[in-house]
Amino acid sequence: MTTQQDSLLGRALRGAARDAARTPVEAEDKTRTKLLDAAYDQFCETGISRASMEEVARRAGTARITIYRKFENKDALVDAVMLREFQRYFGEFLVEMGKAQSVADRVVAGFVTSLRTIGGNVLIRRLLEIEATAVPGIVGGGDSRTMFQVRDFVAEQIRREQAVGNIDADVSAVLAADMMVRLTGSMLTSPSDLIELDDEAALTAVAREFILPMVRLRAE
Repeated sequence: MTTQQDSLLGRALRGAARDAARTPVEAEDKTRTKLLDAAYDQFCETGISRASMEEVARRAGTARITIYRKFENKDALVDAVMLREFQRYFGEFLVEMGKAQSVADRVVAGFVTSLRTIGGNVLIRRLLEIEATAVPGIVGGGDSRTMFQVRDFVAEQIRREQAVGNIDADVSAVLAADMMVRLTGSMLTSPSDLIELDDEAALTAVAREFILPMVRLRAE
């Protein structure tokens, strides 16, 4: 993945984080959507390294030249597929935040939702089975840029709580978010033998014991 592509993905992720609550996930033209769907299916079936632009075009029922009109190269196609998956994550994250009744519940829900949504993603789970070495790079992005975009998204939620007095103003929002995202990424790419990612009660208990102290909540 080139630096230019990482930059484009970073800007796209920032936009996805900002607009997730109101922007449809698939606001693309129909041909592009068909190609993304075909790429998603192929990645789930064969992994990313063995996938080809030509096979994606064939699966989508389009001419080979068409896919190159929509995506400059395979890296751009992979970025677009993963961006769509992260858009879904941002959307679900904000929905769960809206359901929580207290700041503590929001922090816990954010952690649990991240693990449940990304860890339960069909593509990522499939890649962990057949192409595990690719997952850290895909989740983190080139030079961890994707992870940084998710971190900044989480930091923004922390700052919002600080602005209304729910979290101590002395807490470094970006550092706390960085620790949360790194812990989440580690649990996703190197699963624990102590906690199952689909055990919501266990994840909630972990969040209350170890995540909440990071943000030093004020008494509600």
